[in-house]
Amino acid sequence: MVMNQSLLETVNLTKVFKIGGIIGGTKLTAVDNVNLRIDSENPAILSIVGESGSGKTTLSRLILRLVEPTFGRVMFENRNIFDIKRKMEVMEFMQKVQPIFQNPYESFNPLKKIDSCLYNTALKLHVAENKEEASERVKDSLSSVGLDPELVLGKKPHELSGGELQRVSIARVLIPKPKLVIADEPVSMVDASIRMSIINLFLDLKKDLETYFIYITHDLSTAYYIGDLIAIMFRGNIVEYGPAHEVLSDPLHPYTETLIESIPDISRKWSEEIKMSGFELKEFEAAGCKFWYRCPYATTRCQSNGPKMIELKNGRSVMCFRYD
Repeated sequence: MVMNQSLLETVNLTKVFKIGGIIGGTKLTAVDNVNLRIDSENPAILSIVGESGSGKTTLSRLILRLVEPTFGRVMFENRNIFDIKRKMEVMEFMQKVQPIFQNPYESFNPLKKIDSCLYNTALKLHVAENKEEASERVKDSLSSVGLDPELVLGKKPHELSGGELQRVSIARVLIPKPKLVIADEPVSMVDASIRMSIINLFLDLKKDLETYFIYITHDLSTAYYIGDLIAIMFRGNIVEYGPAHEVLSDPLHPYTETLIESIPDISRKWSEEIKMSGFELKEFEAAGCKFWYRCPYATTRCQSNGPKMIELKNGRSVMCFRYD
């Protein structure tokens, strides 16, 4: 069988941070041997889901080339992005891979009109040769996200609502017409009433502009709604991967089961609680499975040996000894 060409692929991607002093500090493996692949055949949305502290944002920053890996590679269009050194090659990568961050107010200078950021994006990324071409690009991008350029241009960030400003930040990302957009918790800072409008916008952009997305979130409901594929992340590892509807309707990893059980249910009595632990360093650096402290299926084998990712049928894979 001939494998489809990949748009993006991470190979044994690992990032270790040193916590504490130079002498006697502790190492934290924020991203641990992650292997992901997005084929270039059809535009798709990959949802990456996990608790706070699971390594989602570090993974996105590695793919965006904002931090360098301790080990492993990020291949974009079959080239290791960390081998890119020349200015024009870096610029080309930035044209093709664009980020959307969590807080839209941090994406714009509060003292300047949003026009300056939008025009600068077009000019500095060399997708427009002059102010007139930049203006056309900016207006087209604003229109593509459902905003009237005449009503938006000329305003400062505080004059727009959070939802409007997040749409402007999406429009900025679309100016260079990227192949891949990495959206890190893009709707967590906007009102629930407009959250789905932004999620639906991503779906429209995938279809109309053939844009690929990596959608990073802790919200299983939006991950299920928007995702063609889903990767469940726990303590730096991808513990389950596959088609979104299959993974969330029939979870294989006990952590995925726990995440689904933690979704608020109005039928659950106030006395009933779903227990989810917070950040614990021992779960990052455990000799065995990082989830065995909480796993109802754990055995002595899980405490001493770390499971490998096991590929199953239908494009699914899971990191658990139960499927070994």
